[in-house]
Amino acid sequence: MVSVQKVEAVKEALRVPFRMKLEFDYAMGAHAERFFHALRDHARILGVKCPACKRVYVPPRPVCGICFVETRDWGEVSDEGTLVGCTVVDLPFIDPMTGERRPVPYGFAIIRLDGADTAMYHFLEETDPKRMYVGQRVKAVFREQRTGSLQDILHFRAVQG
Repeated sequence: MVSVQKVEAVKEALRVPFRMKLEFDYAMGAHAERFFHALRDHARILGVKCPACKRVYVPPRPVCGICFVETRDWGEVSDEGTLVGCTVVDLPFIDPMTGERRPVPYGFAIIRLDGADTAMYHFLEETDPKRMYVGQRVKAVFREQRTGSLQDILHFRAVQG
């Protein structure tokens, strides 16, 4: 049982407001490392296949989310794919990857690359919602100077056809 004196002591505690900026570094793991090295060094997108259900994960995962089996079979997937969801964002926010304000408007999409069974989120070049649609074909546009992050893909551009 908590005494009344202890409760009163907590109410009277002094507090000092303090804002901290914390930065963390963490190991990305072998799967992410291989994926990002392929992006940086060769402008290639790799996926990994589950040996049980044959699902190809992009970005790669060390364990299949369906079968819970370790994934080991690597392969390149296409840098072209299909929009499975898309929108235009008009609200400014601080991009967590860069720490800078993201210019608006910008296109954002869920993209299933050819050869993959999963989809990934990324930016679109297009900012007019009337010119983007589910089922639209897109292609990755890579940065000239790549660093080994998902930002090595600048955005996805609509493919004519």
